[in-house]
Amino acid sequence: VHLVESGGGTVQPGGSLRLSCAASGFNFGAYTMSWVRRPPGKGLEAIAHINNGGESTQYSDSVKGRFTISRDNAKNTLYLQMNNLKPEDTAVYHCAKGPTTRGQGTQVTVSS
Repeated sequence: VHLVESGGGTVQPGGSLRLSCAASGFNFGAYTMSWVRRPPGKGLEAIAHINNGGESTQYSDSVKGRFTISRDNAKNTLYLQMNNLKPEDTAVYHCAKGPTTRGQGTQVTVSS
């Protein structure tokens, strides 16, 4: 299993970013996928999940209404569209397959 995130960076409050996760080494379209994040000095927080077909999504209260998870099974890619970013969204963002398999992550910093 190989998960590689990209798209992070530094953005001002209120800005947007789109994260991508390229998956390989497994049947991507057969699995629920997630985005999790680790803010500086804190533990992992699961923020979004999407079922294998992409029809069903779930969000944590902290990102609901601002973030959108999606997937393209033909491209083996998971996405996270993040709008109206806040300083508290600053974290390393990982895509995840199940509870223990994650990529290396991509840093998102929200700062003025």
